[in-house]
Amino acid sequence: MSEPLRVLAFAPATNERGKIGAVVSKVPRDAVHEVLVYDDGSTDGSGEEAAAQGAKIIRGEVRRGVGHTIREAIRYARENKFDVLTIMAGNDKDDPREIPRLLDPIVKDGFDFVQGSRYLPGGGWGNMPLYRQVATRWVHPMLFSLISARRITDSTNGFRAFRLSLFDDPRMKIDQEWLDQYELEPYIFYQSIHLGYKVKEVPVHKVYPDWAKGYTKMKPITGWWSILRPLVYLGLGIKN
Repeated sequence: MSEPLRVLAFAPATNERGKIGAVVSKVPRDAVHEVLVYDDGSTDGSGEEAAAQGAKIIRGEVRRGVGHTIREAIRYARENKFDVLTIMAGNDKDDPREIPRLLDPIVKDGFDFVQGSRYLPGGGWGNMPLYRQVATRWVHPMLFSLISARRITDSTNGFRAFRLSLFDDPRMKIDQEWLDQYELEPYIFYQSIHLGYKVKEVPVHKVYPDWAKGYTKMKPITGWWSILRPLVYLGLGIKN
């Protein structure tokens, strides 16, 4: 009988006090072996709040961006012999109790990359303005599906899980400097499909926090270019 896969649950956090503790507390400890939070330049005690709930903390004194934090989580996970990394938002818009939905196709059916989708039957979403609904349900998935030659329903959802063996493949070039912000997530997703790995979407829920609690860190223009840029570069063959 093979050994069970070691799973690391990860959340990046920049000034998510009042939310990151709830995220860590809801992670099902019977499904993961450790919870890691990268405190990306917070000034509000986010790291301390997450640590109080039992998370391992990596502290960045200067904010570097979500792509950088995910790269550091991958590095940490590989150095510490984890097999699978699952990623969730630090602002409590994902439901960590749904992590088993992401892990089951990997553990039971040998998938390499599992993408959470709020738009599949059985998933759901809430508290999204119309422009974000259009962007996340139609614009980005349509472009992503076009360049990947595969129908994808939710390409911007950061709630996902993947095998860390993906990064044994030298074609998965995650250390490129242009991937420091939001670019890294669609890059890994696209490359997993493009390089022939087993990829699947599963239904999850995503409900954004109230505006008063800090709705999102993404800036309207630069943030959306950051998440669209990989599709342009990869689709035109500018980057690989």
